[in-house]
Amino acid sequence: MLNIHDIKPLEEIPDYSIYIFYGMIVFFTGIILLLLYMLFTYIQKKRNSPEKNHLRLLQNIDFSDPKSSAYTISKYGALLAKDDRQLTLLMELNQQLESYKYKKEVPKQVDKKTQTLYETFMDSLDV
Repeated sequence: MLNIHDIKPLEEIPDYSIYIFYGMIVFFTGIILLLLYMLFTYIQKKRNSPEKNHLRLLQNIDFSDPKSSAYTISKYGALLAKDDRQLTLLMELNQQLESYKYKKEVPKQVDKKTQTLYETFMDSLDV
């Protein structure tokens, strides 16, 4: 048998592919978690927007205290009114509410005309 001396033993090649694979898993998991966090905060901001909070306050107006309800309607109505129709309804409503503001003694109940105008204004709002 011939003895061949020119064949060398196998050379060991460093293999880093498993580390690259784990790194890619961590990287893409981080990206997905970041996107989920951004989506969650976006939904939370939409759900708890100041406009919706103002609308909720206006919807829960209690007319048993006409003076505070008149001030609340004027304050939050001005923040929510955007187009011309809403602004004109708010101006009419504020004129009706003048009899409940800036006075020491106010009527005990809000009259029906003012309540009807308030309901019309609330129907015109869209948030």
